Amino acid sequence: MARRSVLFTPGDREDMLRKAPRAGADVIVFDLEDAVAPQRLEEARTTVREVLTDSAFDEAADCEVCVRVNAAPDAMAADVARLFADGEPRLDAVMAPKVESGETVDRLVDELEAHGGYRPIFALLETASGILGAPEVARKRATDALVFGAEDLAADLGATRTPGGEEVSYARQRVALAAAAHDCTAIDTLVTDVEDEAALRADTARSVQFGFDGKLAIHPAQVGPINEAFSPDEEDLEWAKRVLEASRDADADDRGVFVVDGEMVDAPLIAQAERLLERADAANRGDRG
Repeated sequence: MARRSVLFTPGDREDMLRKAPRAGADVIVFDLEDAVAPQRLEEARTTVREVLTDSAFDEAADCEVCVRVNAAPDAMAADVARLFADGEPRLDAVMAPKVESGETVDRLVDELEAHGGYRPIFALLETASGILGAPEVARKRATDALVFGAEDLAADLGATRTPGGEEVSYARQRVALAAAAHDCTAIDTLVTDVEDEAALRADTARSVQFGFDGKLAIHPAQVGPINEAFSPDEEDLEWAKRVLEASRDADADDRGVFVVDGEMVDAPLIAQAERLLERADAANRGDRG
């Protein structure tokens, strides 16, 4: 499953919700939290519910559909109750914000199961406690993805955000490590300046370098560059194919190491080649819908 790009859409904007699948994102997230003013939350719950139960939307949505609920227990419960009122919505996953421990995941799972609507959880880690608790959160069976939120984390730390992101680098890598250790998807933080494509491309390249599987987006214009960055290019794919072909020959000859393009290849590089081909296959499936 490709999760290169994860696009947020405000839950109180019906026109944007219905257009969201056209952006080309692998995952669209209907937001009932930060993107919605408190006085419009009831309206947003109704709007999201109506869109997710519309058969026309279901047919148009060839991507993964997720909803971000609120963190406060009462608000979370009300969000879930509305989502599953009077029938089954088109909903593939639920995002929990400000996750600080496995208990937060359990609380959301309990709410979903109480309404007969269990879904995998995207756990958004955006506080100091959440970053420190990343391994525990990733270990939960319901946790399908760890999502890193740098902006709220910086506020929690009292840190100053910089273009290079040095102030959140440790937290970022901790999220990627925890996700890898427990077989979760790792989704990296967003770039807030939607008009600075150069900054987006530079930061997404860093996401790839750190081992993330995808990245948050807050505008459809960010989806294309993100998808491109997380899709291996032809040169990388050709290298991976040569490595795996040489690996099969080496196995036949009972050799543990071998040479490809003048480079000594052993198990770690074979694993890297396999990951590249898996990522390309997932990206192709995502682009085909």
